[in-house]
Amino acid sequence: MALIDKAIIHVQSGDGGSGAVSFRREKFAPKGGPDGGDGGKGGSVYLLVDPNLGTLRDFQYDRRFKAAHGENGMRKQMFGSDGRDCTVRVPPGTLVYDHETGELLADLVEPGRKAEVLKGGRGGRGNARFATSTRQAPRIAEQGEKGSSLTLRLELKLLADIGLVGFPNAGKSTLLSALTKAQPKIANYPFTTLSPNLGVMPLDEFTACTIADMPGLIEGAHEGKGLGTRFLRHIERTRVLVFVIDAAVARPDQELAVLERELERYDPALLSKPRLVAYNKSDLLKAGAKRKPRALYVSAKEGTGLEKLRAQIAKQLKKADG
Repeated sequence: MALIDKAIIHVQSGDGGSGAVSFRREKFAPKGGPDGGDGGKGGSVYLLVDPNLGTLRDFQYDRRFKAAHGENGMRKQMFGSDGRDCTVRVPPGTLVYDHETGELLADLVEPGRKAEVLKGGRGGRGNARFATSTRQAPRIAEQGEKGSSLTLRLELKLLADIGLVGFPNAGKSTLLSALTKAQPKIANYPFTTLSPNLGVMPLDEFTACTIADMPGLIEGAHEGKGLGTRFLRHIERTRVLVFVIDAAVARPDQELAVLERELERYDPALLSKPRLVAYNKSDLLKAGAKRKPRALYVSAKEGTGLEKLRAQIAKQLKKADG
């Protein structure tokens, strides 16, 4: 699936209910005391990490989220009901920013984590709360506290086991489709991949790993050239990097060096991740062409060398787990 990795949403918490001004009036207590109940609390707004989500696509259509207001207090010291909270589900890896100030409010990674981004308004106290020995018939109550609103910027840093990194036309999308059941757009021109694509590759009968095909990088990507830093940030949360190099180019090692340099300039920590180098398009090598010893040569198009690559990926994932 193509990844939607940015969204702007508007959230609003509920108003608190107002307290009631009421006095007990019954047959045998015509001058009963104050019995106005408190208002209910307004609903809060939470963000919840849902492991079944992998994109911010839903927020392209639904951008406003509102919690319910608390009910007003009632006579006989009956409290108003609290307003229903609003829970917004987001995929793992979502960064939550205050859109106005740019402040990072939450970094939501762990499935099931719930973060409160707006608190509901407090309910007002009814007049029963204000009765004292010297003020036995108070005719005052509090208004409920107003809720608040906020514009949030959501940014997704992809969470994937494997990140495929390479130049445009290195064959990353073809390799992704060969290793998984993903069906990314494939064509013979640069920047076919305009957003990361995801696929799932079985490792054995019981386990699998997620693979992300990153849009092609070029020299100067760390400065925003080409597709720039918009997608370099997704690489930060992959566990293992697989550099995909076109084996048929004149200087494949030079391409590898450029890719490593771009990642290092963006974030030196990226090169501390376990990584592999897969020389793709080996079917285009001329007969007798020199090959690097112990290097992984594959052909995503022909399906050769893929089992060895899968085995090496599984080995590196174990290494990443420590």
